[in-house]
Amino acid sequence: MNTIRHVRWGILGAARMSKVMLPAIVAAANAELVAVASRRPGAAARLLADCGQDPARVKAYDDPTALLEDPQVEAVYLPLANEEHGEWAPRVLEHGKHVLVEKPMALKVEDIDRIEAAAKAHGRKVMEGFMYRFHPQHRRVWEILDSGALGQVRSVRATFSFPMTPARLYRIARPLEQGGGALWDVGCYAVHCCRFFYDREPETTVALARFNEHGADTSVAGALDFGDGRFATFDFSFERARRAEYEIIGTEGGLKCHNVWAKPGDIPVLSWWTGDGRMHEEWLPTADHFRLEIEHFSRCILEDTSPALPLADARANCRALNAIVAAIRSGRRTDVA
Repeated sequence: MNTIRHVRWGILGAARMSKVMLPAIVAAANAELVAVASRRPGAAARLLADCGQDPARVKAYDDPTALLEDPQVEAVYLPLANEEHGEWAPRVLEHGKHVLVEKPMALKVEDIDRIEAAAKAHGRKVMEGFMYRFHPQHRRVWEILDSGALGQVRSVRATFSFPMTPARLYRIARPLEQGGGALWDVGCYAVHCCRFFYDREPETTVALARFNEHGADTSVAGALDFGDGRFATFDFSFERARRAEYEIIGTEGGLKCHNVWAKPGDIPVLSWWTGDGRMHEEWLPTADHFRLEIEHFSRCILEDTSPALPLADARANCRALNAIVAAIRSGRRTDVA
């Protein structure tokens, strides 16, 4: 007899990411999809049909409030537009639901403060949806770092890009300050990766950007200063071929993760080397980081444990991203306050 407890999930939004996360929820060992909602009439039903879901088992709502008021829904995946997270995440929490917020958590630290206040007031859990952190390849990276083979980390480089397609033009149809552009879309990954490998937050940043006619950034490059000669460089773009990689250089060697966005069928590859000339290349098992993310957050709910990505991490990432915006606008080195 199967006695595994399942968290009952709803999806609030029927955009592209919902088509990625819906199968992950269905595949998760401790999750069950029970509802999808969209503000666009018929969009939720079409999403369920496209993903082969039985409408008799999964409800489709044309009103997001109906999903929030559904007593069956225990947790919500929130993939709405970047600038809407700060408004909708507290609403989800106020309705007594746990919420996995697609990255970025919010555009302002003050919005994350409001999300945290709502989570505490209603006793619910929140996590920012950086799915890549749940792929086992990054645990292997930390095993190598913890072994001391690379020495002390002195620099990190993170590169994320993909060419903009007509179906995604909505991402660059509004200004940077309103959630449009590459920084809030792929730049948040780059900053998150840079922060992942240091034991402190960045102190200052410098950055350059190219903008389109809507005021959205389409390419950005820059650096973060973590103090004591420890730096991170980043670049991200909607105008380059697809890349999702990071490189770590230590005092004794270096490592490259070739595909941070490794899909379930992609074989993750790590290359690393040491100062004595030894070269290593590791081909690791495939994994579905989307499913693993859902299973982790569901487990946190079921066992009442803290998510691996706490709100303090979301707040620090948001603070760094806003400092990069300020550095772009001023053309000067900017404090990460």
